[in-house]
Amino acid sequence: MTLEKVDPVEVFDAGDKGRGLRTTKALVTGDVVFTEASFAAVVFDSLTMQVCHNCFRRHASPHRCAQCKFAHYCDRTCQRAAWDEHKRECAAIRTVGKAPKENIRLVARAMWRMLKYGGKVVDSQLTTLDLLQDHFTDMVDEDLKELQDDVQSFLEYWPKTRRALGTEYISHLLGVIKVNGFTLSDQRGLQAVGVGLFPNLCLVNHDCWPNCTVILNHGNQSALDSAFHSQRRIELRALGTIPEGEELTVSYIDFLKLSKDRQQLLKKQYYFDCKCEHCSKGIKDDLMMATKQDEKPSADQVKEVTEFGLKAFEKIEVARISGDFEEVVKLCRECLQKQEAVLADTHLHHLRVLSLASEVLSFMRSFKEAADCASRMVAGYGKLYHPSNAQLGMATMRAGVTNWHAGHIEVGHGLICQAFAILLVTHGPHHSITKDLEVMRTQTEAELRMFRQNEKAYQSVREAALFGKPLDEPIKEQVKELVQCAK
Repeated sequence: MTLEKVDPVEVFDAGDKGRGLRTTKALVTGDVVFTEASFAAVVFDSLTMQVCHNCFRRHASPHRCAQCKFAHYCDRTCQRAAWDEHKRECAAIRTVGKAPKENIRLVARAMWRMLKYGGKVVDSQLTTLDLLQDHFTDMVDEDLKELQDDVQSFLEYWPKTRRALGTEYISHLLGVIKVNGFTLSDQRGLQAVGVGLFPNLCLVNHDCWPNCTVILNHGNQSALDSAFHSQRRIELRALGTIPEGEELTVSYIDFLKLSKDRQQLLKKQYYFDCKCEHCSKGIKDDLMMATKQDEKPSADQVKEVTEFGLKAFEKIEVARISGDFEEVVKLCRECLQKQEAVLADTHLHHLRVLSLASEVLSFMRSFKEAADCASRMVAGYGKLYHPSNAQLGMATMRAGVTNWHAGHIEVGHGLICQAFAILLVTHGPHHSITKDLEVMRTQTEAELRMFRQNEKAYQSVREAALFGKPLDEPIKEQVKELVQCAK
């Protein structure tokens, strides 16, 4: 067992919510409450050949394990770092002939670790997998049937030379994963790539307007000497001032849903009734369904636009999956045209279309139109999300980059600065996303100076960089002068 520093948290009885965690000292915005290495983690089935099975970074040409031909890694350094966790899995896959689905692999990895180290791996671990809730009694028949099938799959996968495990205990671990598995993102925080178990994090209860956020730090395994490696871990960070003794909470789902929809989703996925203040009082529901106030539309107009949007979303999804992005843009434009006279800038349907449009238009390099959609989307998000919400920070960053690419350097730089301020709280200064954003902030600041000194020269340089257009000789001379002035 490894000795670690004592985290400023303690387990307490949270009433109807069961056990919870509260802070034992006052915290300020951006404080790291605690960090926790994963007890076990696996890459999603759909991404096993595109994501490193050790650090969970996306990789264009990952190195494949020569033995099981299933696990993939950034390079041999990452592979060596993962061997202790992978070697039993590697042998099991070779014996069976194929890898099972992700939840089976995760249970097996957790079991191998418990057999080696016991239920508690470090002193700072506040609970064990045995003590976590599996919610069997809350599951519907369909979920129970799926769980029984998974137990059978696990028994077929688990090595016969290993200690036999009872079906009841396997069922418990599968239930724990279903309710407590934490989704892992890639290094840019843009895509979910895997799932992991973090026992201490499992004790942090949900609130739709939480006082903490949790992010994944992928660690660093690039050094040749493993003594300099840092582990993959989550960080629980304070979103604001938290007084001593207050319960620590995170949001299990995205806030941008009506209260009743969030409650239904939480009941279905996590088997509890959310009674947080925002759900109980329907806070922000009015904004999420708001209509234009200057010329208030009739109920029939709202119904017509809403129904049109719902049908359009279905068509947009079909077109997006088939790669028909021209059709996606066409449908988004039609939606926006109908919505703009009826729905407010915070209406969920309107924000959804703006998000889809900005994403696809950016992909098609129609940056000016994409920037307009992204800016309006972020303005709406800012009225709905917690000011230090990570989703708001990421959306603001994307809007800033889109405006930057569109040549709106003043707006782009401003949004990138806003995003940097948010992500300093949610991700901290050492996270790869924050570091990338700091580089962008420095770059846009330099470009903004150039823009203010000579707008024509700046726009010419931007177009040359984005579209491969050659610079005229007079512009080249002006750029040289600007560069000299910057020095």
